Amino acid sequence: MGLIVGVVGATGAVGSKMVEILEERNLPISSLRLFASEKSKGSTVLFKGKEIKVELLTEEAMRDSFDYLLFSAGGGVSEKFAPIASEAGNIVIDNSSQWRMTEGIPLVVPEVNSHVLKGYRGIIANPNCSTIQMVVALGPLHKSFGMKRIVVSTYQAVSGSGFKAIQELENQVKDKNYPNEVYTRKIHGNCIPHIDVFYDNGFTKEELKMVYETQKIFENKDIEVNATTVRIPVYYGHSESITVEFEKTPEIHEVKEILEKADGVILMDNPKENCYPTPLEVENTDSTYVGRIRKDLFNPKCLSLWVVADNLRKGAATNAVQIIEAMENIKL
Repeated sequence: MGLIVGVVGATGAVGSKMVEILEERNLPISSLRLFASEKSKGSTVLFKGKEIKVELLTEEAMRDSFDYLLFSAGGGVSEKFAPIASEAGNIVIDNSSQWRMTEGIPLVVPEVNSHVLKGYRGIIANPNCSTIQMVVALGPLHKSFGMKRIVVSTYQAVSGSGFKAIQELENQVKDKNYPNEVYTRKIHGNCIPHIDVFYDNGFTKEELKMVYETQKIFENKDIEVNATTVRIPVYYGHSESITVEFEKTPEIHEVKEILEKADGVILMDNPKENCYPTPLEVENTDSTYVGRIRKDLFNPKCLSLWVVADNLRKGAATNAVQIIEAMENIKL
């Protein structure tokens, strides 16, 4: 008997990627149902050679029986419909920020903390894209050396803002006078240190997500995180410059050995041969790539590294599908 799976927001940038990855990873799906708004109702999506008609998202549909429901339709939609689906006995994996910091709802990156899924049914939160790749890279190092403080600057692709942002960059590449609508500045040829809203403390919502989500995933509120998040004119793939201070002193050869063996990590670190990851190279992949590993010049317990991942895949859709795989493996 195969799995009954639903995707809410199936025609959006992440939702359509979820459908694609469900097929690629060949989960034993016997029935796939796709849901979207009135605008997309009736359109079709190809899955394993068959056209699947997109249904209108309704409360009644969410009360049907599913093994898993993947949500990628925004916080307001998740706030309304995820509890209905969960109360009907369905496992909901939500990609919005709605439930990430809710007590009792697990925030999961399978390579790091899949143990929290054992025996759980209900809503599961998918972390923020920039948080996911950071904790995949740092998780195995934390086990060995114990993290105290993280300083991270991100360089995030426009696809993180959806289809309209991709189109805006494309249009500005063709026409330098094309106006900015998605962002506060023109994105082509520019870097914008502003992702989501600003708070009174000067940090943006995106930056604070990285702080509190990291602490929740590692179950450690003592880990200090200072983030600066920047939007850049790249279509796919988020990059991060990370400096970490550990409890113990890490040696470079140890760090590389740990990362070479780490689940979900690919080490690309040979500066003499110009070997380091970039967004173009990692596009359409599911791993987290690490390079530019070096010790701090002044503090032997500090390490700097460069981390890149495809934000639509590992940063969103793939991580959600991997949660399904982790849940299924727990059953075995």
